Amino acid sequence: MYHQHAVDFYVFNGDADGLCALQQLRLHYDPKEAPSPPPQLITGVKRDIKLLAKIIESCNACITVLDISLDQNRSALQQLLSQENHVVYIDHHYAGEIPASPLLRTHIDPSPRTCTSLLTDQFLKGRFTAWALTGAFGDNLLGQARKLAHALGLSRLASEQLQQLGTLLNYNSYGENLADLQADPAALALDMAPYADPLQYMEQSPLIPQIRNGYQEDIEHMQSCKPCEEYSGGRVFLLPDAPWARRISGIFANLCAGELPSTAHAVLQEQGDDSLRISVRAPLENPVGADSLCRQFEGGGGRAAAAGINRLPKTELNRFLAQFRAHFPASRLS
Repeated sequence: MYHQHAVDFYVFNGDADGLCALQQLRLHYDPKEAPSPPPQLITGVKRDIKLLAKIIESCNACITVLDISLDQNRSALQQLLSQENHVVYIDHHYAGEIPASPLLRTHIDPSPRTCTSLLTDQFLKGRFTAWALTGAFGDNLLGQARKLAHALGLSRLASEQLQQLGTLLNYNSYGENLADLQADPAALALDMAPYADPLQYMEQSPLIPQIRNGYQEDIEHMQSCKPCEEYSGGRVFLLPDAPWARRISGIFANLCAGELPSTAHAVLQEQGDDSLRISVRAPLENPVGADSLCRQFEGGGGRAAAAGINRLPKTELNRFLAQFRAHFPASRLS
């Protein structure tokens, strides 16, 4: 399935899942000696998913795409295929109809019980499973990650450390732009590259302490957050327009989901243009419906368990809340 020649572009989500999927592929396929020129890393903040548009002029290249929705990149993908680019696409988001092309190879599964890191682990037949479960921890697939950790024979302490690493990598991806982040995801990818063992990486990386310090500071702000709406099927939180809130919103949603696993959660983030950024988490006990809810609104998408809307005008808030209640009614979770 993989490219016959060296990869020219890695295009990947800047969150834990995208980074850990990338790390597995690079450890497996990239030559020990750095190729000249090295592959270009195309990434950004977590919500910056229309990444194929950034290489739209490419021709006759080998492109690997990780953890960004095919449906959201359809037009750019079709143009790249028309320009004789070879594309390998691994992802777990809603894809819609997959283009038919001999130049495209896909490994896409939108199941709520998997993520791109786990799909990559399957593809590589478990060569770098420790990195895969780190990505799964970051994507809030705690049960699947712990099962893999047990299968690897990892100690409880090692499993907890990898959960922390996945959480930190995921936390670092949330923000309006790269200036909001503690570290550029592309810099993180380069920092991770030499390490087959994520525990060794966590111990030796100069970037992880920097991210951890920022995370701990932002978590302190989060302690005062209370739901602005609550019913037996869901909770809704409103965060202010502040850098700490932009960075912590996704982790906050994951923590809330873990706190009440039978309940859906919506985290609303104030933006400066009279709009809201939305993060939705389906109940962990029934992780479906988040993507179908968010796709009803412009700029919305994601996966069944976790999705979001990049910009919801405040005039649309009441409609969103009504749809949130309809998607996650109390009777369904009781």
